Parts: sequence; structure tokens; C-alpha cells
Amino acid sequence: MKFVDEATIEVHAGKGGNGVASFRREKFIPKGGPDGGDGGRGGSIYAVADRNINTLIDYRYARLHRARNGENGRGKDQYGAGAEDIILRVPVGTIVFDADTGEQMFDLTRHGERVVLAQGGRGGLGNLHFKSSVNRTPRQFTPGEPGESRRLRLELKVLADVGLLGLPNAGKSTLIRKVSNARPKVADYPFTTLHPNLGVVRTKAERSFVIADIPGLIEGASEGAGLGHLFLRHLARTRVLLHLVDSAPPEAPEDPVAYAAGQARAIVEELRRYDESLYEKPRWLVLNKLDMLPDPDAFRVALVQELGWQGRVFSISALTGAGTQELVYALQDYLDEERAKEQALEPVEEDTGPAEPEGPQVDPKYADEDPRFR
Repeated sequence: MKFVDEATIEVHAGKGGNGVASFRREKFIPKGGPDGGDGGRGGSIYAVADRNINTLIDYRYARLHRARNGENGRGKDQYGAGAEDIILRVPVGTIVFDADTGEQMFDLTRHGERVVLAQGGRGGLGNLHFKSSVNRTPRQFTPGEPGESRRLRLELKVLADVGLLGLPNAGKSTLIRKVSNARPKVADYPFTTLHPNLGVVRTKAERSFVIADIPGLIEGASEGAGLGHLFLRHLARTRVLLHLVDSAPPEAPEDPVAYAAGQARAIVEELRRYDESLYEKPRWLVLNKLDMLPDPDAFRVALVQELGWQGRVFSISALTGAGTQELVYALQDYLDEERAKEQALEPVEEDTGPAEPEGPQVDPKYADEDPRFR
């Protein structure tokens, strides 16, 4: 299935049914009172987050969603039937924007979360409601209210714990294939990855995390070059970024260390230009393809010195799997610690007093896990 992470749709809720002016007419009761019923409510349109859906492709082609109107009221105190609601199922991680104003309306981050995109109109009142001691034969009734109409932009930000960052052909797809259940396309040329891929990495039966691979960045990505900038938003919800560096590019440079350092700095600069919050995320340096170097240890030491890198560094071969187990278990331990910190900061509900706000608080980034190089 094609991955689509953005779509624009129109939603039109149904109009409420009209009330009716009617009077009781039965044998031997020539002057019966009012018995006009109310109109039914118009159908509403809801969005529901569904973890079994991973793309917005359905809404790329089905852009107009219109609910039915409520039925009009009838005599004999009969109310009109309400219209059926429309449920739009979207992936978990979908953000809903007003397409005309750009305002963010909803952020669906939990499976089963349900929000109203367009509220159906209320039904009108029948003349039964207007009877009084001075008006025994009211002829007033009200029409149904119109339903809401909106033009919405749906944007998907995948939910992942770890994001892969790097140049095209750095080995990101090979790594995610090696350590997870994801099976992205892998080939010996750049720009093989054309859309994000998610994989579940399971270290034990009860311990796992989700890793995201996006198309590689190139210099100028923040200004629209390449494909990577289109998908950088999918890294926004991650807890840590793995910056993959190709230690053995196809065309061997004269100075491999200086070349790798320059490429790494270029990617980080594009990240900073695109989104400062992404730039501030914890990043680990992962040197890939070290099995193709004559002296991988010397290369690692020289590159770390060239970058002035003070954070965590891992040497791997995504192709053979060398070093990947150490990386995976280090990630699992780090993520478990971060989750434990968030749980410790969650407010504890007490029997008395006002309720605390729901949801985890943001944990500050620590210097030793938040290295920078420039």
C-alpha cells in the first residue's frame, strides 16, 4: 500500500430536520391541541484513531464527506429520526488542521481517541413547544439548524521511539531490516527509500520499541531539496535520533575522516534549519559499514576527534549485523529509563482536592545525553 501522510478533505455535517405545525384531529375531538413533533438532529462527522491504519491514502481520493440531514417532525407528537453519523478512521498520530486558517484542531495520539470534526445541526421545534395558557393553537415552529462545514488538512506524524537520520545510502534501511520486523526496499543506489518505514524491535517478550526510517537527507533539504524534508516531521515524536554515518562511501574520498565529518555536519545543519526542536533532540552517532575499513577503530577515534563529539558512539555493520545487538540493547535501556522518568513525573491522583492535569510532563534533556557538534 502506498504511504500517504497528508490529505485535505471537506466535511459537511447534516442539517437538523424541521419542526412541524400540526394539530390533533380525531373523531369527536374537533379542536384538538397542537401535536407537531421536533425534527431529528443532523448527522455528525467524527474522526477516530485506529492503530490498524498506517496511511492517509483513503482520504487522498475520497475528499468529500457529507452526512445526511435529520428527518422532519410529524404530527401525533412524532419526532423526526436523527441521521446516522459518519466515522472517519485515521492512523494514530494524525493531526487535524483547519485548512483555511492553519489552526491545529486535534492531535490523535491514542488508539480509539474520538473527536468531532463537524457537528450536526439540532432539529427544529414543533408547535407542541409553543402551547401556552394564552395561545392554545400555536402555529409557530422552527427550522432545523444547519450542520457545520469545514475544510480540513490531515497530517500524519508517525509514533516512534527512535528515528534514523542520515544521508541517502547510509544504510538506514539495511539497519532497520536487520534489527526489526520492517522490510523496506534495499538497493545499492541512493534514494531507495521513498517513504517512512516503521519497525518494531523486540529485545525480550515484554520489551520492545519502535524505530522509524525516513528518506535520506541531502544538503539543502531544509530549502526543499530531495525527499527527506517532506518526512522530517515523522521524527518529531521520537525520544532519540540515531545519526548514521557512511564510513565507506562508494567513491572513496582522499580523506575519509574529513569527508565523513563534513557530511555529518551538513546533515545536522539541515536539521537545525528545518526545526530547532528536532535539532535539540538527543542524538547518538552510529558509524556504519566499518567492516569495509582496514582499521575501523582508528577511523572511529579520528572521526570523534574531528567532530568534537562527546556523546555516545556505536560502530556497526548493518549488513552483517556486527555491533547491532549492542546498539539495540543500549537503546532499550535508554528508552526504559526515559519512560520511568516520565512515569515518576506523572501527577498522582488524590482522594481530595482538584484533579491534576492528565498526561506526562516533559522531561528536561540532560547534557550527557544531548551532545552537539557544529
